[in-house]
Amino acid sequence: MTHRRSIMFKALQSVPIPLLLLVATTLEVSGDAVVRLAIYNHAGPLRIALLVAGAALLLGYGFFLNTAPVNFAQIVGLYIAILFVIWQIINFVVFRTLPGLPVWVGGALVIAGGLIITFWRTA
Repeated sequence: MTHRRSIMFKALQSVPIPLLLLVATTLEVSGDAVVRLAIYNHAGPLRIALLVAGAALLLGYGFFLNTAPVNFAQIVGLYIAILFVIWQIINFVVFRTLPGLPVWVGGALVIAGGLIITFWRTA
């Protein structure tokens, strides 16, 4: 069993880092959205089921984020930029909320900052 896990882990580490980050951020934002729906829109057994589903998505996020074979400090900028974009997509799809001008302007700064952190190399 351990050998099989090792093979799976190594296979995940060969996935391109931006793809791992895309999967991780999608799981994180989806998990947050499911938990929010559970808390504010449902009660009883459905709330519990949604909370468990949200927890599973958030666990998946942590797993994929930590599978990336690099130091987190090296990818944090790209992660934040991708997270912002995915957050806006999920926010629209799940909650039917379009970002306003402050979110667009701030988001442009978040994305620019994420790209600077990721790709600016000093000599």
